[in-house]
Amino acid sequence: MRIGELARRTGVTPRALRYYEEQGLLAPERRPSGYRAYDEGDVDAVHGIRTLLAAGLNSAVIAEILPGLPPPGRRRPGPTCPELREGLARERARITRQMDELAAARALLDTIMGADAPSEVILAARPAAARSAVGSASSSSAGPGEATGRKLDGVRSRAVLE
Repeated sequence: MRIGELARRTGVTPRALRYYEEQGLLAPERRPSGYRAYDEGDVDAVHGIRTLLAAGLNSAVIAEILPGLPPPGRRRPGPTCPELREGLARERARITRQMDELAAARALLDTIMGADAPSEVILAARPAAARSAVGSASSSSAGPGEATGRKLDGVRSRAVLE
């Protein structure tokens, strides 16, 4: 089947299919005319790629994982290869860390939004070294009332220096 047919059958754009090929996730045959030729296995591969992307994995990780996945209906469900399980566990831990960081950022924003004096909360949230850097930055490069990008507990924010 050609790229348009695969796109229709999988709900993925031809552009995405070409990207998957560039990343080594798909390897269609090339006809003498230069057209890509896909087979039924590519339909399953695209569904697997989409599932792994939706799970938060990037294309480099998927390129490592995809060859270790058995074709649908060929083995019992779930990864059986120890390396595959370890790789998935690493990715799950990475996603969990990101979720924790986002939850902390949301909590900090909730605190700032609920404060009577948000600028005091912002300044109090900085570690001591950052607070002393704010004092020296405000006296040297940033003038009163100028906004500068700062990191608060790993979150990029804009703080107004007084």
